[in-house]
Amino acid sequence: MPVTATADTAAAALPVAHADFGALRRQDPEIAEVILGEQTRQSETLQLIAAENFTSPAVLAALASPLANKYAEGYPGARHHGGCELVDVAERLAVQRATALFGAEHANVQPHSGSSAVLAAYAALLKPGDTVLAMGLPYGGHLTHGSPANFSGRWFDFVGYGVDAETGLIDYEQVRDLARRRRPKAIVCGSISYPRHPDYETFRDIADEAGAYLIVDAAHPMGLIAGGAAPSPVPYADVVCATTHKVLRGPRGGMILCGSELAERIDRAVFPFTQGGAQMHTIAAKAVAFGEAATPAFTAYAHQVVANARVLADGLAGEGMAVLTGGTDTHLISADPTPLGVDGRSARGRLAAAGVVLDTCALPYGDGRGLRLGTAAVTTQGMGEAQMARIAGLFTAGLRAEGEQARTVRAEVRELAGRFPPYRG
Repeated sequence: MPVTATADTAAAALPVAHADFGALRRQDPEIAEVILGEQTRQSETLQLIAAENFTSPAVLAALASPLANKYAEGYPGARHHGGCELVDVAERLAVQRATALFGAEHANVQPHSGSSAVLAAYAALLKPGDTVLAMGLPYGGHLTHGSPANFSGRWFDFVGYGVDAETGLIDYEQVRDLARRRRPKAIVCGSISYPRHPDYETFRDIADEAGAYLIVDAAHPMGLIAGGAAPSPVPYADVVCATTHKVLRGPRGGMILCGSELAERIDRAVFPFTQGGAQMHTIAAKAVAFGEAATPAFTAYAHQVVANARVLADGLAGEGMAVLTGGTDTHLISADPTPLGVDGRSARGRLAAAGVVLDTCALPYGDGRGLRLGTAAVTTQGMGEAQMARIAGLFTAGLRAEGEQARTVRAEVRELAGRFPPYRG
């Protein structure tokens, strides 16, 4: 469908240089219309996908910079291409800011994604066929935690641990028992839908008893950790893998933290083993995001993300949904909508029609799909607890509405989102 928002005023509102966008509109109007249409979509709907956020204009400016033109295989001071003097400065800044922000001895900021970071961690520490203990996919494990469709499940012998059937919390005694019996080479701590803080100290104790490496996949909580709103795994893990988007509010990409004793192995596992040239515009944008995350404003933001998630979780429970683990400690909420008479997949479709964008997730010990949502993006937009209470009402109204009622809910969502634009001016 053609996008109608193509006026100069709409183009000027984009968080990129107007002159650059004007050139794009003249040269490739089809792609320009896609960009403008996506801006409209993001501005008129509620972004509750737990893995998404809005970067700052400064991060976007770095992404759209001439650094995108530079090929920079290798590391600062040891590149395979000439002309890297300035991009070396950018990468060193990103590394310095990351290690300071998270209290780590070493950081690799080159991974293109969270999955790339996990792949490099496995490559550095494991051999094909090694046993790895990780959260099972039905309980919230990521594809890189042993999915048979992923490299992890094809190259390594993954053993899955789960959660308690009644509380939904990690069963640490099961983890310990599996580690004692299977003697894994590595234990992975991390999830895409677990809304509580893991006990990193207990995981460290279990790993030490089993003689295993502890790899923490902190893709989701990394921004909360940066803002002091979640405990840090850095003192306990051998390697921490993460994304730089999600709550951290940087560009799409990954990073790895580790101690100095593993630094060389991690670096060589990223390049040249699993990746080629670093994306220097993205690395510069990561540096910008790390700098932003070190500010008091970001600390306040991270705590507001959690406060918003707790209010939204309580609101959804009050509307009749089954909220897993009884609530949340993070930006994440996992919920079962079946008490309202609709399964997860159908609920996602109904909510999308109402302008509420989110994901489904596996339900532990259930046959269907639940809903996974997060509060990072709407908090970036400036929404607070009052708006979370309203979203809970719109949420359930969207699940129940049909016909004219559905159009009314969609209009209310558009009105709410319009009062909190992702990018102002």
